[in-house]
Amino acid sequence: MSRLFYHLTKLFFYLSLKIYNRLRIIGRERIPREGQVMVIANHSSNLDPIVVGVAFPGRLRYLAKSELFLNPLLGFLIRILGAIPVSKETSQSAGTALKAFLSLLERGENILIFPEGARSFDGRLQPLEGGAALIAYRTGVPVIPAYVAGTFESMPRGSSLVRPSSITITFGEPLYPESIASGLPAREARQEIIKGMSEALKGLEAEHSSKRKGRN
Repeated sequence: MSRLFYHLTKLFFYLSLKIYNRLRIIGRERIPREGQVMVIANHSSNLDPIVVGVAFPGRLRYLAKSELFLNPLLGFLIRILGAIPVSKETSQSAGTALKAFLSLLERGENILIFPEGARSFDGRLQPLEGGAALIAYRTGVPVIPAYVAGTFESMPRGSSLVRPSSITITFGEPLYPESIASGLPAREARQEIIKGMSEALKGLEAEHSSKRKGRN
């Protein structure tokens, strides 16, 4: 029954975003069909985890602020989609979040992380924190970069309403931590991994900006 609810919930959000926000999904064929992955994405709106969760072919688990669950219906739906409620203090605690994500990976789950640490105030990609690189280094799980565009215009920080702005999500090529960090000391390895993550997300951001300018 839970699997049925999951697919129905995902379909509900997909159709809602497709109709209301003209959702476009690019690069889904780049995601490996087998094995676990860690998806990293830019973060500028509370819509981001829903967009990424809908676009990803499997189920993603991610940490979500407990305030999002105050609405019983929304809380119920995003929990089915993979959200795990945590307090604001817990979500901002690097050690607690690290343990939670490592535990999910040990259980065979795919995870979603927003390595900027908090939502952007202007919709632009912010510097990445080191937690995602540490998880990638310790587990070796492939990293899938994803760039979400349009959610800032649709639902920026402080907004409780979703506007009908178009939304696009683009998945990039997988990053393999073992290849990036091969032969390097732990600290340098993590630095190279986070550098690779940052370059991948910046590349997707630039690619989207270039396409948007070309359409104007």
